[in-house]
Amino acid sequence: MKKLTIVIPAFNEEKILPNSIRRLLKIEERLINNQKPDYMADILIVDDGSSDKTWKIIESEHRKHTTIKGIKLSRNFGHQNALIAGLKEAINTADVVVTIDADLQDDPTAILKMFSRFIAGVEIVYGVRNNRETDTWFKRNSALFFYKLLNFIGVKLIPNHADFRLMSKRVIKVFLQYQERNIFIRGIIPMLGFRTTKVYYKRTPRLAGKSKYPLTKMLSFAWNGITSFSIMPVRFILVLGVFASSLGIIMFCYSIITKWLGLTTHGWSSLMVSIWVLGGLQMVSLGIIGEYIGKITTEVKHRPRYIIQMHLD
Repeated sequence: MKKLTIVIPAFNEEKILPNSIRRLLKIEERLINNQKPDYMADILIVDDGSSDKTWKIIESEHRKHTTIKGIKLSRNFGHQNALIAGLKEAINTADVVVTIDADLQDDPTAILKMFSRFIAGVEIVYGVRNNRETDTWFKRNSALFFYKLLNFIGVKLIPNHADFRLMSKRVIKVFLQYQERNIFIRGIIPMLGFRTTKVYYKRTPRLAGKSKYPLTKMLSFAWNGITSFSIMPVRFILVLGVFASSLGIIMFCYSIITKWLGLTTHGWSSLMVSIWVLGGLQMVSLGIIGEYIGKITTEVKHRPRYIIQMHLD
């Protein structure tokens, strides 16, 4: 008998997790009883170092339902690493895995459609939002800008897709061969190839708790996506340097001509503006280069992505 595993990363989700588990158990029951009885299913929840009662809830649900499994990480390693921990654990026994966030703003009933596509031979099914009505104006437009920017620099993302997706065991094994620590899963999965499709759903407001992606984390996540997949920022520095040098040559020629014509004027303001502008450009350039050097340093250390403290099998 084959198995589907639903992997859920959770960080401080005590308010929403019990309700989410109940809903997913119903989906699991419909999936097995009504669609494909030759499949079994379970739910694997990855506690990403929560400081609330998330792990206690997982333990309690595990005692009630044998299909509820759990992994507790020793501390908070981040959403992407928690997903990887769940995927690596799941493929030990699963033939197909669905990843979904614990708040279930991504409609879990879409899992039924995803599984149908998998049975038809598709190996990656993306859950894609068909609306952004629950987002603020800023979040909607910043997301649109983010997708356009990454597409411009050569990173092919699935618009309006987060980390709600189905993947076959073969796909996950290939994905886990990517060993970088500064990982951006949404950018890597489309690179893998295989037969893919999309399932559209309506995203709902969060029922309880707070979003784990405030503005600062979203900006950090976006920057990581850009620098993990493209050296375009470094090339931009090169172009900026060539432009500044060309401008400097033009100004040099201009100063020689004005000197020869006797039209020179001495100005403190223009000098200070030039110093501050060039100094600022140099600092920004050094910061971008430093970001890439920092990523190299992280990669060559080969530190573990996560540490598992406890299992519930």
